[in-house]
This record gives sequence, C-alpha cells and structure tokens, in this order.
Amino acid sequence: MASEEESFAVLVHHRGSIKRKTRSGVKFTDKNPLYIVVNRTTSYDDLVRSVLMKLGLEGAKRIKKFFYRIPVTILHDTVKYDCLTIGSDEDLQVMFLCRRQFPEVRTPELLAKLVDVVSSSGGSNRNTTNVATAAGSSSMAAVASSSVPVYEPAAQLVASPTFAVDLNDGVRDEVGSFDVLPNALHGVPPVGVGDGELGDPNEDDVEPETIEDDSGDEVVAAGPALAGGGSSSGTQQYPPYFSSLDLDAMTHEGALGHAVGFGARDAEGNAGLTEFQVGQQFQDKDEALLSVKTYSIRRGVQYKVVESDHRRYVGKCSEFGNGCTWLIRLSLRKRKGIWEVKRYNGPHTCLATSISSDHRSLDHSVISAFIMPMVRADASVSIKVLLNATAAHFGFRPTYRRVWMAKQKAVGLIYGDWDESYSEIPRWVLGVQLTMPGTVAVLRTSPVRVGGQVDESQAYFHRLFWTFPPCIEAFRHCKPLVSIDGTHLYGKYGGTLLIAIAQDGNSNILPVAFALVEGENAESWTFFLSHLRQHVTPQPGLLVISDRHNGIKSALEAPDGGWLPPSAYRAFCIRHVAANFALTFKGKDARRLLVNAAYAKTEVEFDYWFDILRSENPAMCEWANRNDYSLWTQHHDEGRRFGHMTTNISECVNSILKGVRNLPVASLVKATYGRLAELFVRKGREAEAQVGTGQQFSQHLVKCIEANLKTARCFTVTLYDRDNSEFTVAETTPTGTFSLGTYRVSLASQTCDCGYFQALHFPCQHALACCAYARVSWSSYVHSVYQITSVFNVYWMGFTPPILEGFWPPYDGPTVIPDPNRRRAREGRPRSTRIRTNMDEADPNRPKRCGLCRQPGHTRRCCPQVVGSSQTGRN
Repeated sequence: MASEEESFAVLVHHRGSIKRKTRSGVKFTDKNPLYIVVNRTTSYDDLVRSVLMKLGLEGAKRIKKFFYRIPVTILHDTVKYDCLTIGSDEDLQVMFLCRRQFPEVRTPELLAKLVDVVSSSGGSNRNTTNVATAAGSSSMAAVASSSVPVYEPAAQLVASPTFAVDLNDGVRDEVGSFDVLPNALHGVPPVGVGDGELGDPNEDDVEPETIEDDSGDEVVAAGPALAGGGSSSGTQQYPPYFSSLDLDAMTHEGALGHAVGFGARDAEGNAGLTEFQVGQQFQDKDEALLSVKTYSIRRGVQYKVVESDHRRYVGKCSEFGNGCTWLIRLSLRKRKGIWEVKRYNGPHTCLATSISSDHRSLDHSVISAFIMPMVRADASVSIKVLLNATAAHFGFRPTYRRVWMAKQKAVGLIYGDWDESYSEIPRWVLGVQLTMPGTVAVLRTSPVRVGGQVDESQAYFHRLFWTFPPCIEAFRHCKPLVSIDGTHLYGKYGGTLLIAIAQDGNSNILPVAFALVEGENAESWTFFLSHLRQHVTPQPGLLVISDRHNGIKSALEAPDGGWLPPSAYRAFCIRHVAANFALTFKGKDARRLLVNAAYAKTEVEFDYWFDILRSENPAMCEWANRNDYSLWTQHHDEGRRFGHMTTNISECVNSILKGVRNLPVASLVKATYGRLAELFVRKGREAEAQVGTGQQFSQHLVKCIEANLKTARCFTVTLYDRDNSEFTVAETTPTGTFSLGTYRVSLASQTCDCGYFQALHFPCQHALACCAYARVSWSSYVHSVYQITSVFNVYWMGFTPPILEGFWPPYDGPTVIPDPNRRRAREGRPRSTRIRTNMDEADPNRPKRCGLCRQPGHTRRCCPQVVGSSQTGRN
C-alpha cells in the first residue's frame, strides 16, 4: 500500500496552447506552470480545488476539463505524446496507470481549461427529443451507413494537406517537412504532420486549440456534428491523412451541446456510468444499441438479447433470475422516427463472476464508433495505437483482428464505401480531364463472367495509370533521372501503388506519375513504364533507378519499351543490392565493404575497397561481378546518377503516402491531385521569392559550394595546359577518408580525380581552387538543373481548382467493381504483405521492452503485472 499512496508532482499548465511536433507529438506551451502534489487517492474534484486554490481563482473561475499529455510510444529513448481529455475520476486513473507503465515520464503534465463561473440555471434542462446524453448514449450524430451518402456542409470542408517534400540538407536522399492546412471539421482541431523519422520537428508546429484562462468558448461547428464523412459521391476534400493522433477530438462538444465523444457524461462528469431512464430517446436503433453496449462494457457485465427486430429491442442481464433484475426495453416511435426507452429495471445487482481481458459487447461496431475521431484525424494511425487506446478507454483489450475490422469500417464511413469507390473511378477520370486538359488517365478493366457469359453491365477494376500536365512539364526541368518503386495498399482490397519520382535542382522530390495495379509483376510494370515513357519521360539518355525486381527488369528490357540504351539506362539501388548480398554472405562488415565500393566515385577508390572485399572472401567478389558495374557502382555510371545511389526518394514518398494507402481507391487518387496542387503552390512561391532576390542558383547548390570553398583556400594549384585548362591540385591536409593527396583537374572536360565534379555536375573543392587560380567564374561549370530559373520552371505550371463532382461529365459504361480475388482474408489477423529483409532489422543495442508495462528485461508472457493479477484472482 505504500507504493499506492506515494505522492508525486504534476505539472499543471493554465495558459498557453497545445502544439504538435513530428518527433515528440503533443507539447504544452506555458511559461509559468504550477506544481500540484497528488497521489493515487486524489480525486478529480480534489485536483480541481487544488489548482483553483493555488491560482487564487476560487469562485471566479472554474475548470471545465484538463488535457493530459499522455505518453503513447517510446522509440529510441524518445517519448511520443498525445492528448487525452480528463474530466472524471476514471479519466484521472488513466494518468496514474500511464505513470506506472511509462516510468521514463516521472512528471505528468496537464493543461487546465479555465472558464468564467456563470449561473447554471437552465443549463441542465434536457430536451428529450434530441439525442439523449445519458451514459451509454453515444451522442454521435448518426454514424452514417456506408450505403447512404452523407453530404457535409461547405463551410466544414477541409483543404487537402500539402504534399510538399523538402530535401535541402545536402545530397543525401532525405525527406523534409510537410504541413497540413487548417482544419475546419468539427471536433477535429488542426493537427500537425504524421509521425516520421525524418524531417525537422520545428517546421510543422501548429496550435490545434488555444487554451486561454479568460475564454470559455468551445469549438462549435456551423452545421450538425459530423459522424460519417462522405461516400463516393460526397465531398471532394477530406480530413488530413498525415497528422498526429488526436485523442482530444473525441471529447469536443457538438453543435447541439451534446458530447461528440463516445459515451456521454453525466452532470458530474462520470463517463458512461449514468443509468438509463424511461423516456430517454435515441435517433435510431444503431445509436440505441451502441449506448446499451457501452453501458454494459463500462459496468463490466454481460447481457443477452431477448428480442430484436425493426420495432423493438429487449435486453436482459445474463444473470437475470439469479439475483439480478436488470432489463431494458426500447421501442420505435413511428411518428417521430426515434427509439425510446419504454421500460428499464436497473442498475445491475450482480457482480462479475470471472475476470476476462475481453468483453463480448466490445465488437467492431462499438470500437469503430470510438476510434472514428482518431481515424478522421489520422488515417494512417496504426492498429496497435488504436488497440491500446481502446483498451485504455474501455478497460478491456479486444483482438487485433477486431480493431482492424473496426478501422476499416470507420475508414469506409469517412471516405466512402470500399466497393462503391471503384465505381467512382471512371467519373473521376472524366472529371479530372475536364478540370485539367492534358491529364493522362488510362483505366484498364477485365470482364465479369456470370455462368460462362460476359456481364456487359459490370467490369472488374484491373489497372489505372494517371499523371497531370504540371508533372509532365515539371519533369522537363528536373534532373534527368527517375526513381520507381511500388508500395502495397492496406485497405479492404489488396493491390500495389506504383510511383515514379523525380528531383529538382534544389533537392525537392516530386511525384510525376502513379499507377494502381494488381501487384508487382512483369505485366503491371510494363503497363506503368510504357505509359511513363510515352507521356512523362520521353527525354533521351534518361536514368531509371530501381530495385532488382524481375518485373522491372522484364519491362525495361522489352525491345519496344524505349528503355534500352542509349535511349535510357538502368541503375540498381545499392540498399537492395546490399540486402540481397547479405542473404548469401552474413556479417555487416562485408556488406559495408560492398557499399563503400559502390559509392566510390573513382576507379582507384573502388579497387581499394574491392581488394579488401576479395581478401575477406573471393566468393563475394564473384557475386558482385555477376552484375555489370554500371548498374550498381558510381564510378561507372558516367555521372547519370547525380549522386543518387538508392531509391530513398521513392521510399520517402511511400512513407508519406502511408496515410492514403489504406483508403478507398477513389480517395487515394483524389488525394494525389490535391497534395500535388499544394506542393506546386508552396515550392513555386519559394522559387519565385529566390528569383526575386536575384539569386542565380538553388539553395542546395549554394550550401555545397560554400562548404567546398572552405577547404579549397589552402590548396596548391599548378597550371599545366592553359588552352585546355588542365591543373594539378595538391592538398595540404587530407580532406576525406580516402585522399589521393594530389588531383588532376580539367575544367574543359569538367573532370577531377576525386570524382565529385563529374558525379554531381558542379565544381568540387579542387575545381573551385583551379577557378580561383585562373580567375574564372565557377558558375559556368554548374549544370543548368541547379539554376534557380530551372527550379522555378519546375513549378511554373500550377493546378486548376477541381470542378465540383456534380458537374463532371456523365459516365456511360459498365459499372466498375472490385475484383473479389483481391479481397483480403475475412478470418484471422491480416497477413502482412511486406517482404522483410535485413533492412527491417531493429537496432540490436536497443533493449527489448514488455508490450504491457513497457519495462525492459521480460516479455508480456511473463509480465509481473499479469502474473500478479492472475495470482490475486486465484486467491
């Protein structure tokens, strides 16, 4: 008991706001927080009184609720936080539980929302014709059926988030920041970008909700509370797909003053513990059932359905007749179209006879209603996060499969029905071509056979290729290379999204073409690459960087594909080559030697690392020699790679698109239009501003030149051929791990023995020293792609605002339906489609933690908490 009564400090913020950061999640901003001492016996009312007393605001202010900075995950000793509303003793227990499960966070943080004390007369009046706010009532404005379109008010539309990606930090393939436009959806405050390992955490801060001590106004929507979002014919814009998890979105008040969160609260703020009342009304049967299930889960008891049809619903306690008389009868009032409690015997007089970690009433429908705000705020939220949030909220832990099904249902309600989404694709093709003339969208279908005959009224979706005129024009001013990769879809139906990525002279990545196919095979890659070559990348001498997939190899080597030298060249991603190498030869040292040899920019350096590899094991060199050097080494690529040795620029886009890969296909293709439009606006403004200041080259190049100039000042330069501008440069001190000491530089042929000049297409440090010695400008030796005018031309052509779907041309053709063979398995946990390699291996030095208590040294099977609770139950 000593540990239970142990006191600890809580940091209470009473001014400021909630900020979102990429790495750490939620952050409270308050310069003068309070310290309040609490223990496990402290109640919610005690905490409120302590805060008001310390502030000296008793009688003048009241605390409407607290926001708790709840720890969610720990990654590489970095704690990721989210936001949870605390308004009752039960919610306060979550803070105590999290403090025990996350010992790394010793001081919990709260943000108090202060409002003026006003008269409560009339405030407690209930309108029984509205949604009941008693416990158990979901108070959610009719979770819409997927078959009924829900049209959201225009004032609540959410602008598509940006797809901007910035690679301004050197020549490495890294992803930068991308922002989310302000969100006008009720109950979903503007949130920051999704979780990611890369990017600047200070560039995407937003303030979702300002908590001032002199304002008690709630965020209220202009129209009725949203529950579903649109179906396929609904709105054109959607909530942000890449945003931090927002648990606070579940407890904002609705337009009618009822809680939007799952499970209403009583006057004292107790969630889900108020008894039903005779005469209590619900909008429909689904809401009534949701309320009964929520009540049962909160109480930790079981009930059975005695009668259920379209007019009445009767439920009894499982122990009815054995000491418990709990019974509820609900009926439909036909005139008003609402459901009403006609009879209620409560509360329960029985106690749970057994302890279970799951509850029968906690089905995927209940979970779907609970996680709806979280999925709306972040469609890429993982099942594990949703599962943990559900367990913390209800006190029961459902199965992974059940939470996965609940998320799919929530996604379907928000973004449209999964099956109907396929039928919307043909109209989207016509609509986007009307919006942006010149848009390329190629839809392929396969016939539907019924009883051996072709059904002319329907067709299976097979493949879709699409690109937009600004992307086609932009690639003309990008680097002459394209990175291609495929990524799996995570929704109800399987498939693969193929992407082609380019990069401008300022290291910004740019998706230029997309395709939805059945999977990665020779036919699908041929479909994608043939249209890519025809419509987007007809330039000669183009380089394609990819992995070693046989389907890509077959498509690129097709005689009529246009990808054979000298029209185009192929290069392997060295990360995939090294992964394949490690399958045969174990050990990180050998893999590191192979990678060093591949990155070598000169033949001398390549031979140095290759000789070491040969001394380790001659078979390793034989394995490497099976592939032509021009495919995987940098010193043989003749400068076509521009320093890109991997498909990281594609992988970065894959991580960004993770938010839409588990959405219906129509929402996915619409998102590419909106996000690319925002990307072109942002990057176009940046380039235009740099042009206006008189800059000649991109910021990325300027940084590289400045770094090279720092080491070029102390070199000794000797001129050998004045006409051909050939020099020798002697380094006074070595400038790298592999230094030759003396280098030959030819400004006329733009080459240097270090290899950087010809590989990156701008002067290296040795070439800069020669330019200074010869008193010539180095700018004439820079590739045109690095000029700021070229970067501006990439984003010169913008996107057109989309035409409303009601004005799209009519589609007169067979209804496109999903192929049932792509349907994911209905039973069991969804099987992962990712092929895991050593690139997915976790850090071996990172200690393993228990999945329940997050403590190192044991697993969840032998967790002391589970063992202790089971022993207590047996005693």
